[in-house]
Amino acid sequence: MRLTGDWIRNAPTQAVCRALESAGYQALFVGGCVRDDLLGMPVRDIDIATDARPEHVITLADAAGLKAVPTGIEHGTITVIASGLPHEVTTFRKDVETDGRRATVAFSDDVEEDARRRDFTMNALYARSDGKLIDPLNGLPDLQAGHVRFIEDPEQRIREDYLRILRFFRFHAWYGSGGLDEDGLAACATLADGIQTLSKERVGSEVLKLLAAPEPAAAVASMRGAGILRHILPGADDGLLGPLVHLEQSLSVKVDPIRRLAALGGSDQAEHLRLSRAQVKQLSRIQDGLESMFDAGEIGYRFGKDAGVDILLLRSAAENREPSATELERIAQGASADFPVSAADLMPGYQGKALGQKLTELETKWIESGFTLGRDDLLGSDLS
Repeated sequence: MRLTGDWIRNAPTQAVCRALESAGYQALFVGGCVRDDLLGMPVRDIDIATDARPEHVITLADAAGLKAVPTGIEHGTITVIASGLPHEVTTFRKDVETDGRRATVAFSDDVEEDARRRDFTMNALYARSDGKLIDPLNGLPDLQAGHVRFIEDPEQRIREDYLRILRFFRFHAWYGSGGLDEDGLAACATLADGIQTLSKERVGSEVLKLLAAPEPAAAVASMRGAGILRHILPGADDGLLGPLVHLEQSLSVKVDPIRRLAALGGSDQAEHLRLSRAQVKQLSRIQDGLESMFDAGEIGYRFGKDAGVDILLLRSAAENREPSATELERIAQGASADFPVSAADLMPGYQGKALGQKLTELETKWIESGFTLGRDDLLGSDLS
């Protein structure tokens, strides 16, 4: 079998391969680029495995007129940039020692040793520069069957890096079919406490990647059943996630992992997942809207169109119904509406607390009118 994606024949990528192969070294595409090509998915990042040592990769890249950046040289990784396109070139490795978060590695000349230190069989697929597939651990049948399976002993793989528990569910959400691998699921449940050793940043990144999958509800339900979800988000409940995903799909609404995170709930999500400021702001707006009693128009006005749609979808999912076209139109109408009265319009007749109260009174009247009342209508006898 050969890979046939345009990315393989891309001149800059072939230039990186030639730089290694011309000196007698192997240049093997590996991991996500091979997996995604075989699945007919877009290839974004290009990883190359080689038996060349990192210092030789740098020398060969320089000789070929390519830029070599030692982004992870201690782990054997050099980023080789050709015509602006980055390629992660990593020397074959084998684990010497692991502690559940990071590994001490030794370089290897054997592609099978390199394959055995990876997490899942579908990620241990390689391809030569001409696209010919190399499958040292027979991962292709698993990929074709949508079977996310740990390489060899699941518990050993997890103890090497406890983040693999979350990756197991994330990969099933993106690439899996049918039920989860029973041995892998049992190992995740047994070693769930190891999640506590991981940084919250790593956990948060994995959770958001999982929630960005087209259909993550089944994987998250399995996480709950295996006792994983409570380690990540205490108090979270996935009961609303499935209905929300159904509404997103039926209305062709773009997937948003923060919206889906809001559906899960749980205590102090921002802290447990180390969300960015922008993510915290988005999540807070959704939560504030859900706690309010505003109708669709006022939701759009108070929170904007995007957050308004998020809030409406979550409310509708909780009510087991599809939002109406009128509600969606009202969200958009409210989001584009501008309150036509300013404080200056009421001064000097109103000052201080009385001014604020009058503005609130008029704004409420304006919202109740469906944003139709103009400045003159609202000011009436107050208009100077």
